[in-house]
Amino acid sequence: MWAVSSLPYLAPRRDGEGDAWSQEAAQAGRTGTQNLRKVVMTAPPADAAAALALPEDASAVLRGRTILLDDRPVELVDSWYPADVAAGTALAEHAKIKGGAVTLLADLGYTVHEAREEIEVRPATAEEADGLGLPDEAPVIVLRRTCLTAEGVPFEYSVMVMVPEGRRLRYRMIAS
Repeated sequence: MWAVSSLPYLAPRRDGEGDAWSQEAAQAGRTGTQNLRKVVMTAPPADAAAALALPEDASAVLRGRTILLDDRPVELVDSWYPADVAAGTALAEHAKIKGGAVTLLADLGYTVHEAREEIEVRPATAEEADGLGLPDEAPVIVLRRTCLTAEGVPFEYSVMVMVPEGRRLRYRMIAS
C-alpha cells in the first residue's frame, strides 16, 4: 500500500535536497521520477481560471508532468500558474526546476499558507488511460489542489490524475 501525504509537496526544499517525490519513493525502497510532458503559456480552462481568480482573458503557464514509480506511470499532473507569477521564470521553461516548483515559488515570495484539495474518483479519459497505461475508462483518483498565500492569493492550481492501485491518501488536520 502506497500512503501519500500532501505536506512534503507544499514545503520548499533545502539546498542540495532532491524533490519530494524522489525522496518519498526512496524512503520506500523505490525509484520516483517525473517526465515533463509540456510547458506552455495559454488560456487556462475554466476550473483553473476560477481557482486562480484570473480574469476571463488572462493567460497562465501550464506545466504538465508524468510521475513515475519504478519507471511505471502512476500520475499525470497539470499545474497552472498565473502569468504574472510565472512569466520570465523557470516555471515557464521546458526544463526541470532544481528543488521543484514549490522551492522556486518560495524564492519568488509565494509560500503555501493554505492548500485546498478536492478528491474524486471517476473513469479515466482515453488520454489519461493511455498516459497511465490503464484500460479505457478504468477508475482514477483525481486530486485538485489550489495553493494560496497568507493573504489568500491563489498562485498554483494542480490537477493530479492517479492510478488507484495501492494508493492511500493520508491527511492530518490541526485546528488553529
